[in-house]
Amino acid sequence: MRRYTRTLVAAALATTVVVGTAGWASGQAQQAVTGAPVGVEAWRGDGLPDPERMTPAQVAGFFRDLSPERQRELVREHPSVVGNLDGAPLRLRYEANALTLGEQYAGQQVLASDPRGRGQVALVYGDVSEAAHVAVIVPGSDIDAGNVKPLTDMAEALRRATHGRTAVIAWAGYTTPVGVGLDAATGDLAEAGAARLTRLTDGLAAVGAPAPSLFCHSYGSVVCGLAAHDLKAKDLVVLGSPGMRADSVADLNTSARVWAAKNPSDWIDNVPNVEFAGLGHGEDPTDPAFGARRVPADDSRGHNGYFAPGTRSLRTFAAIAQGDVR
Repeated sequence: MRRYTRTLVAAALATTVVVGTAGWASGQAQQAVTGAPVGVEAWRGDGLPDPERMTPAQVAGFFRDLSPERQRELVREHPSVVGNLDGAPLRLRYEANALTLGEQYAGQQVLASDPRGRGQVALVYGDVSEAAHVAVIVPGSDIDAGNVKPLTDMAEALRRATHGRTAVIAWAGYTTPVGVGLDAATGDLAEAGAARLTRLTDGLAAVGAPAPSLFCHSYGSVVCGLAAHDLKAKDLVVLGSPGMRADSVADLNTSARVWAAKNPSDWIDNVPNVEFAGLGHGEDPTDPAFGARRVPADDSRGHNGYFAPGTRSLRTFAAIAQGDVR
């Protein structure tokens, strides 16, 4: 009875926070970008296999059967498709996205780029094909192709902390919420993002990359929670999480190790950990009852401070990415 009462109180509080003028009312409704890459109609028109009917493993097999000359032809003729096909050779994706983007990301390794909506992009730091360890950073609200610096700062900080031994992917590959409105309090965008994130890890596996450690910030942890049972990952690390849409690590149904970090000054601690009538994201992953391994974060500051140089959280993230902690 006490638990039931507590749930009702938390649900009422969550509703108040979400719809109240002093709460999560500043966000704008977003439409998730999904489906095949831009340019797929022309690709299909040339008699090429439908990307929406191919798994990343099948995409990898398709490209393996092509001559190098034919691969380069496809890059030239269909760059927006090749650049976004999980399972395609990484070097071809980089080349294709360089053609599509021109000077916008000159000199950078762009793993994916989608101009629809607010724009999506995935940037790679290091050599994913040769690295012994790979990390993927999954961001939360407000990150898109036009506002990617907070995400790339995290990626660069993690790569430096591993002394360049871990390849890091800054993955702005889904439609994130804007602000802290209803989109941030519900799971719709996270569900669309989870499908894209799953395909990313399937694509990495298809090209022989190591199973990555995923670092999921804020709303990104909701994405990771919903995708957890399908992800080819060795670690799921959530930081500043509002919840993972699960009651416990066991509910995630993943073989990955699950870690959680939250510092005392993070405003996310004021968000009720409840899921009720589609609002909220469930239990706090840093609660001991959830069952995640705790990442020390007492010396990081605020909601975005977990990758700050010199913090225990960043040092622990680097150790997790490199498999140095058990």
